[in-house]
Amino acid sequence: MNGFSHSEKNNRHGDVFTNGHESHDFDPKNYDHIVALADNIRSKVDIVEPPTVGIICGSGLGELGEIITDKQIIPYSKIPGFPPTSVVGHKGNLVFGYISGKYVVCLQGRFHPYEHHMNLALCSAPVRVLHQLGVKTLIVSNAAGGINPKYNYGDLMIIKDHIFLPGLAGFSPLVGLDDARFGPRFISVHDAYDASLRKLAKEIAREQNITVHEGIYVMNAGPQYETPAEVSMFKAIGADALGMSTAHEVTVARQCGIRVFGFSLITNIANTDVDNSVEVNHEEVLQAAKEAGNRACNFVTRIIKEIQ
Repeated sequence: MNGFSHSEKNNRHGDVFTNGHESHDFDPKNYDHIVALADNIRSKVDIVEPPTVGIICGSGLGELGEIITDKQIIPYSKIPGFPPTSVVGHKGNLVFGYISGKYVVCLQGRFHPYEHHMNLALCSAPVRVLHQLGVKTLIVSNAAGGINPKYNYGDLMIIKDHIFLPGLAGFSPLVGLDDARFGPRFISVHDAYDASLRKLAKEIAREQNITVHEGIYVMNAGPQYETPAEVSMFKAIGADALGMSTAHEVTVARQCGIRVFGFSLITNIANTDVDNSVEVNHEEVLQAAKEAGNRACNFVTRIIKEIQ
């Protein structure tokens, strides 16, 4: 993990790095460590101006980072405190540059809780770093299975709300944060996905003549795919698409006061018939994301252009 253990120590941020090198005590629940990590990133790139827009790329959607111009790239392996991303389709780069004339920072690949022992504070730490770097608006993307029968392979779904199963089970990334500098402990997520950005995205989708839905995303912990019975349960409680990411990042973004726009690329249709099994595999997800890459990039580019 880039030379780090993720302990619960409360060292001051000046102790995290020695002469610009890693020590062995990064703690994602220590505010000073988050600040030090942001400072370390600043030392590695020539940041032209504070990046006010942040992007998190989901499985196979790393091409969003390729549309950035005048880019500067830091591999995650060069960022102390960032764990490795081991999922195929996640490039593992932090990219700075311009999209539609706006200076942005993009995470090409995210950290899934199932990769890192369900440490959601660690997996959402990049969002806190983006906040320290100046991000005010966060765009999150993911590849998801469609539950709603109206959804088809390759459709886009604007996320209007989520069901955060790991959070409900006690794995919230906010658990154990005792430093008021992180933000309010009891945050409201009723407005987690910004209504004005959702309205803007629907208008852009109409202009670009792309199929877009608006629905509810459910985050499962993974890494196993869902059984037909589990899919049926999610459908019964109102979910339209399912995946293994995003909700923890959005929760932290809202604690930081960052407004969020989220969308899912429907890469497979979730099965509810136990007697007619449908094998889902990650290669299928990546292929669907590849086929929809240009459409998703054009969609995001236009949204960023219009963000105020």
